[in-house]
Amino acid sequence: MRWLADAARLRAARRPAILVTVIAGRGHAPREAGAKMLVAEDELLGTIGGGNLEMLAVDRARELLAGLRETESGAVPETLKFRLNDKESNPYGKQCCGGEMTVLLEPMPVPPAVAVFGVGNVGLELARILSRHELDLHLTDSRAEHLEQLGVLDPAVARIFPHRAVLGEQVLAELPEGAHVLIMTHDHAEDLHLCDAALRHPALGSIGLIGSRAKWSRFRSRLIEEGHVPDLVDTIRCPIGIPEVAGKHPAVIAVSVAAALLSSAR
Repeated sequence: MRWLADAARLRAARRPAILVTVIAGRGHAPREAGAKMLVAEDELLGTIGGGNLEMLAVDRARELLAGLRETESGAVPETLKFRLNDKESNPYGKQCCGGEMTVLLEPMPVPPAVAVFGVGNVGLELARILSRHELDLHLTDSRAEHLEQLGVLDPAVARIFPHRAVLGEQVLAELPEGAHVLIMTHDHAEDLHLCDAALRHPALGSIGLIGSRAKWSRFRSRLIEEGHVPDLVDTIRCPIGIPEVAGKHPAVIAVSVAAALLSSAR
């Protein structure tokens, strides 16, 4: 099943696609039920029979892809029915095989990317929760022993990317566009460096910093001293989490932070 390998390749490259599947055929249809095609923004993989029906399916698939890019809700699966006779015409002409085909268009969106810097008590509890969701989950720590704990996340729904990095800024710089960053290391100096680096990233989805209002007041002043404009600095969320879930136990904090993140991450 070549389409599975193609879908995995697109997923690994974080490229959205639409999976087009023939779900019913009658008469002289050009492909049998189960035939599949993947439509990416600039690539077609496989075929559902060619001709105008395939071109119409590709057009609609690319409209759905635009929906995945432009709206938070994205697109939902839908079906198209084609009558292949000389009485049916469309912008690409006629196809007179004499049968009918119904195809299913299934969006395959790129899942959100989340990067957690610091896999300590709270970070590990947060990773436990996030690993159960369809995400690209980057977990970074300078301490090897903390990354060695990540076996507890198996089996994970998320794709897990562990990074041991003394300079977490290097990992941050390579995050994909739209990634959501959560900074919670064991070292406030490292937290500050990561906030600075995050503000310099061209297109992150959000930035969150664990800590008190007093910590944020100090960080905010330092970041402005470093040359960041106040409006940009204020895009960092600190404290993080939702006020309805309050508490100081690591698992409670993790639930609060995960709830806030998952309510906004797309």
